[in-house]
Amino acid sequence: MLTANEYQAKAHQFAKYGGNVSYPFCGLAEEAGEALGKFAKFIRKHEGMDPVTAAGWETMQDDVAEFKIDLKKELGDVLWMVAEIATTFDLELEQIMAGNLLKLDDRARRNVIIGEGDNR
Repeated sequence: MLTANEYQAKAHQFAKYGGNVSYPFCGLAEEAGEALGKFAKFIRKHEGMDPVTAAGWETMQDDVAEFKIDLKKELGDVLWMVAEIATTFDLELEQIMAGNLLKLDDRARRNVIIGEGDNR
């Protein structure tokens, strides 16, 4: 299995944007939007049903399977952009991931998972 840091190093081999940090930041927004677009189109096609919680989703298994394939590709693109941003600023994905889990654990202990603001 590939570690997050191994992915980060291998993914960076495909960075062909001249090192301009604006590219992965803008690309992150674009790719996240594409993932959201796939979700929105699924909902529209199925008249409000989403592929996870809607009753009767079993009847649209082929569409759900196609959605998952598309989503996996878009999330891969999102991950590549995140990895590039991290690489640009000499950060490791595994440290980012560990820090995020520590933050979430702290919020859970203080019962502020649901709320607003970065410093809750």
